[in-house]
Amino acid sequence: MSMMEWAKREVEIASKRERGDKPESEWDYGCACYDSALKAFESLCGDGHSGFSIGITKGILNRLIEGKPLTPIEDTEDVWNVCSRGENGGVATYQCKRMSSLFKDVYPDGTVKYHDNDRYYCIKWDDPNLCWHNGFIGKIYSEMFPLTMPYMPSNKADVIVCDELLTDRKNGDFDTLAVLYIQRSHGEKVEVNRYFKEGEKSFIEISPEEYEERKKMHEKRQEQEAKAQDEN
Repeated sequence: MSMMEWAKREVEIASKRERGDKPESEWDYGCACYDSALKAFESLCGDGHSGFSIGITKGILNRLIEGKPLTPIEDTEDVWNVCSRGENGGVATYQCKRMSSLFKDVYPDGTVKYHDNDRYYCIKWDDPNLCWHNGFIGKIYSEMFPLTMPYMPSNKADVIVCDELLTDRKNGDFDTLAVLYIQRSHGEKVEVNRYFKEGEKSFIEISPEEYEERKKMHEKRQEQEAKAQDEN
């Protein structure tokens, strides 16, 4: 059996399971994805790839699918679109044409900073399936690991492990933040252990001791809310 025959058989089995009891005439999203993957595989087989070269091609294709460049990005005028021109002495912001998640900020004093929104994401230490981005945490991350040119993004993002507390329900979802450590894409674990509480305009850094006190307040609030719920 050839690789192409094997692939067609696998897609046939998977599509049958995906479709279930639905009639063949009814369009199915999952089956359409299987068919699309089979077309791509057929194209690769048709080009006469070996096991080694098809692996290289797969890596290239994966980067294209993820919107990542195939060669390093350099800071040349032709790779940027203007987002804002820094009117009234503000920061001028540019977006990269080759990678939509990459931005450049040019400050009035000439300082240039780059940030890639896909270079990291945040998770809670006790719920790794919940992922998000946070501009405040992103600034801390960028200070620790400044993005420089030329830039070749990693295939994997860095993971910033955090904790969030809420000492008072009137403050919304959380009012206390801990940035615990960063798991780099290449495997290194970098301890951060910085703590913040909500201020009038932004978060204010606090000591580990104050964070522990606020953690006790958070736990007490949870206990009181659970007790009130049981009584109702």
